[in-house]
Amino acid sequence: MANLNTKIKLYLEANSKTWDNEKITFQDNSDGNGAFIASWSYDIAQPTAEQIASYETASNTAEALQTVLNNRAKDYPSIADQLDKIYHSGIDEWKKVIKATKDKYPKWAK
Repeated sequence: MANLNTKIKLYLEANSKTWDNEKITFQDNSDGNGAFIASWSYDIAQPTAEQIASYETASNTAEALQTVLNNRAKDYPSIADQLDKIYHSGIDEWKKVIKATKDKYPKWAK
């Protein structure tokens, strides 16, 4: 299940708005119902539960992609090491190193 923050960000983007921590707060009463919007001060209507739910699939996709990007960022060699690889071994050898990480963490399932 996708994070409420992700769903709200997609809702805002669909309505030509950007995320602003000062315009929204969440609350979770630890009652098993999960987090909900506690305050909303955007100049568009607060999304209904149905509208939020409609972003489930897109949010799952966005979160999966972000996980891949985070994993890649951790796995790539430092920029200094990458430049060193290019200098000593050439661009084709550097591409092999980068491709190994891209293959390890593909953006899209094949």
